[in-house]
Amino acid sequence: MTVIGERVPRSDGRAKVSGEAVYGVDHSEPGMIWGALLRSPVSSGRISRLDTSAAAAMPGVHAVVTAADAPDVRAGWVIKDQRLFARDVVVYEGQPIAAVAADTLEQARAAVAAIELEIDPRPAVVDLEQAMAPDAPLVHPDWESFVPTAGPDFPRRGNIAAESISDPPGVDEAFARAHRVITDEFVAQRQYQAYIEPKSAVGIYREGRYVIHTASQFPFNVRDRVAQFLDVRPSDVRVIGHTIGGGFGAKLDASLEPYAALLSRAAGGLAVKLVNTRTEDLLTCTCRENAITRVRSALDADGNIIAREFEVIADNGAFSGEMPWLTSIALHCARGVYRTGPTRVIARLVYTNTAPTGAFRGVNGTYLYHAVERHMDHIAAELGVDRREYRLRHLFADGEELLNGQVLHDAGILRKAFDAVDAIAPWEKLQAERRPYRGIGIAAAWWLTNPMPGTAVVKLSDDGTVVVVTAATDNGSGAVSMGVTQIVAERLGIPPSDVRVTMPDTDVAGFDAGSQGSRTTRIVGKASEIAADEVIEKVKAVAATMLEAAPEDLEVAEGTVRVKGAPGNAVSLGEVAVVATNTVGPIQGTGSFVTPFPEFNPGCATGLMLPSFPTPTYHVHLAEVEVDPVTGNVRVLRYVVAQEVGKVISPDGTYGQVAGGVTQGIGYALHESLRIGEDGRYRERTLESYRLPLAPDVPRVEFVPLEHPDPDGPGGAKGVGEGPVLLPAAVIANAVSDAIGKPLNSIPITPEEVLAAIQS
Repeated sequence: MTVIGERVPRSDGRAKVSGEAVYGVDHSEPGMIWGALLRSPVSSGRISRLDTSAAAAMPGVHAVVTAADAPDVRAGWVIKDQRLFARDVVVYEGQPIAAVAADTLEQARAAVAAIELEIDPRPAVVDLEQAMAPDAPLVHPDWESFVPTAGPDFPRRGNIAAESISDPPGVDEAFARAHRVITDEFVAQRQYQAYIEPKSAVGIYREGRYVIHTASQFPFNVRDRVAQFLDVRPSDVRVIGHTIGGGFGAKLDASLEPYAALLSRAAGGLAVKLVNTRTEDLLTCTCRENAITRVRSALDADGNIIAREFEVIADNGAFSGEMPWLTSIALHCARGVYRTGPTRVIARLVYTNTAPTGAFRGVNGTYLYHAVERHMDHIAAELGVDRREYRLRHLFADGEELLNGQVLHDAGILRKAFDAVDAIAPWEKLQAERRPYRGIGIAAAWWLTNPMPGTAVVKLSDDGTVVVVTAATDNGSGAVSMGVTQIVAERLGIPPSDVRVTMPDTDVAGFDAGSQGSRTTRIVGKASEIAADEVIEKVKAVAATMLEAAPEDLEVAEGTVRVKGAPGNAVSLGEVAVVATNTVGPIQGTGSFVTPFPEFNPGCATGLMLPSFPTPTYHVHLAEVEVDPVTGNVRVLRYVVAQEVGKVISPDGTYGQVAGGVTQGIGYALHESLRIGEDGRYRERTLESYRLPLAPDVPRVEFVPLEHPDPDGPGGAKGVGEGPVLLPAAVIANAVSDAIGKPLNSIPITPEEVLAAIQS
């Protein structure tokens, strides 16, 4: 019996659909009180007056805290550039200035409104180009005092928060001899993760320790950040995870947790709950960054790309989070999946007086692949050649060496993906059947599976069921509730319904790097597989005495331990567990796993903080669209995906991730954006004005999984969840440009821009 690749119900499905699941925002504690934050109403200015005395005297108020009540330290994931509260100056709209704890939420908000705050506004640093000018005002005049959290420092200066440059020999010479040069510039706006559950936290200070209840993708990261902000040891903070109502990267780092913890201490140890309003969440969420990408390619007389320049300027917002790491991604995406000759890559991350940006599914790759694939269409148009065939002519093959020296030994999968898409949606047929204002687009990508470590303990219960103890979180993807569950069930020969996985708790479970980068099924699944194998060995050792057989002659299957070739000579796993408990002790196994980085050339670039892409996967997407020439609206008629997944563990989970990623990508391509005004404030301030795609906007995704099992992956699995969001903006932009015969190089593609292009 096998459960790998079978449709299995989610272990958390019933609780979620019945309303029994306790989400972070639902959690409460006995005697709990409520908190609220005073946030800056402007994006840049100096605090000239802050008086909390009236707020502190209001009914029901237990505590009012400001920067004066918090440790005078800076914190940060990569570099310590952020204080808990603004002290003298504010650097983005929504930056916390004070916090209140009161008996009720209404009392807390009333006290916040009673705080007397005066800010002398200053001009906001918003424009990315101007921010890098030598005479630009500095968002952080004291930037040189910021200390990296771990590891060596990296290139940065002034408003440039991080920089990575690769400048190999031969680029200028190739451009000098080029038959023609193709140049493009692309602009992408910010995208809000728009999860169902706003951010929340409950903080408790008891006996010198902080206990945090939260819905986090990465509880250990939250623990470390709370410890930094409050200037205590990480072991003085315990983070208990709860069911997450979506995150998509925005719940990887701490948000409200350190404020809830500090308020609890100030309120004498009472549990304090903080919940963002939707507007607070939208205005302060670490959303996907806005960016400018410039691509310049040198072509020879035959149309071959003999060199490329690739420049990216990305908006960091006011603080860094994990963004300095992500600056390196431009090096890995600058060529897309195509041969280009020597390639110069310049990537800069820029401080501005805006809300900090951060991880969002497919970090950076969405707008980088949009730029690469739009540029490929532009080159094909200039040459007068077929867009698909031009891509195939330059496509990576097995053994391709990348700009960082990493070798893609299995890049030939890309051609299989192109062929798989063509089998469903033949390119020549689509071209031949084209009608006015209809267009098609195609694009390809490769991507990593996040390699960061994970740990799991598998415990065998006396009734033959097992419990998996891990700090891994199921970010709604099913990676734990289906993936890990099925992997353990397969290994131990029991039904998935007999596998239970604990919620994360940093005091109980070993370290896990969180729900990010498609890592959970592969990394935690592998750690659980290793732990299950240890359980199997211990089970065989105990059962050998019970069955009077050698351990090597036994097998674990169908909930029993039996003699190979004699299935009638068997004992149940529960019986073995009972005997073990009373003789050698309870049976459990422990597993840890981390993917090593592939070999790379460390001298290929400066500031290379993410040096290579482990466990690569390959992707090809195709879209067909229709443009209304009267309204400028774009309708996606058809969407096809061929994606290499290693091995499908759960068909429903895999398809759900692909369809969900495409849906978010359609939103990014056509609807969603957080536009920034000259004052550094968002123009879109509610979900009513922030346009999410609706069901009629999204066609059913036609999906072809390509299985090439990874020998190091559990059951052969690789990452699945991030890849589907990489290409929708690229293929839809290519399709819309094809439909109207004019290039559109901004994300999102608005009806106004479509009409302007048609009318031009």
